[in-house]
Amino acid sequence: MTIAFIFRKPNPAFFSIERVFASIMAEMRVQGQVIEEFSMPRYGPAMANFVSACKHSVRKSAAVYHVTGDIHYAVLVLPPSRTVLTIHDCVFLFRQKGLKGWLLKRLFLDWPVRRCKMITTISEATKKDIVRFTGCRPEKIRVIPNPIQENIRYMERPFRKDRPRILFVGITPNKNLQRVINALAGLPCHLRVIGTLPKEAASALHERQVEYSSASGLTDDEMAAEYVKADLLLFPSLFEGFGLPIVEAQKTGRAVITSDRSPMKDVAGEGARLVDPESEEAIRSAVTEVIEDAAYRQRIIAAGRLNAARFDNREITRQYLSCYSELLDKSALL
Repeated sequence: MTIAFIFRKPNPAFFSIERVFASIMAEMRVQGQVIEEFSMPRYGPAMANFVSACKHSVRKSAAVYHVTGDIHYAVLVLPPSRTVLTIHDCVFLFRQKGLKGWLLKRLFLDWPVRRCKMITTISEATKKDIVRFTGCRPEKIRVIPNPIQENIRYMERPFRKDRPRILFVGITPNKNLQRVINALAGLPCHLRVIGTLPKEAASALHERQVEYSSASGLTDDEMAAEYVKADLLLFPSLFEGFGLPIVEAQKTGRAVITSDRSPMKDVAGEGARLVDPESEEAIRSAVTEVIEDAAYRQRIIAAGRLNAARFDNREITRQYLSCYSELLDKSALL
């Protein structure tokens, strides 16, 4: 089977989608599938992207086309009976209002969902959002979680109680960095931020006297090393499509603090300290508890390692291949 994966234009600041599907494509190749990769030439819904996607489908006649996310509109020029669309989240609906918000909803959600014969998403929470915002039939959507990268491995190391290294992944507004900064003020710790730190965040860190460092544009191996060097992951996000850092930290053997809302709490299972992400006091209390209570910390680490087994790359790949086969079976009946 030839499978064409359609990606957004590469951006070194945002590469989570590419990381997820790189491991899936590698496993598919191991299983004998023929994989083609195609990236859009422009950012956003530019006419050049529509033309390129259309030309690609004509020149490279694949059995299945898979639009991997962020460029949902690309399905509008691909054969609908052989195209799978992955929608990671609906966060863009909350960022834009008015006429622009209306147009983005049509272009990125309503029209692509209506055209596709099959949609995949990475959590039950996002599936509910898609159904709620578009009226799509629930049975049209398959929930397939993100896999853990093969280079993420368990690595035991002593917990630095006196000054723990707290890993914080992402700098977009939903990641909740400002509340984290306020919550950590005065605590002896080192905050390690992954992402290009905005000037206002850097100023707040200095003002609140939070010891920190940051890094961006990391390779997969460098990101894996960040989990190893961390003592705990702090991920009190306000909104996610999935929350892959949760299970990556769990697999590495690190304590996790995340939000008490879906999909984060569903992804984390029993292997995390859950917290109200809108309460700075709650975030601070959770960090203090994980640092001070060694027995509790070990319990959530052990539960996290068990939970991470649910996201094995081979199993996730099997689920995608099953979707492709189902789609082709339906296409043959048309």
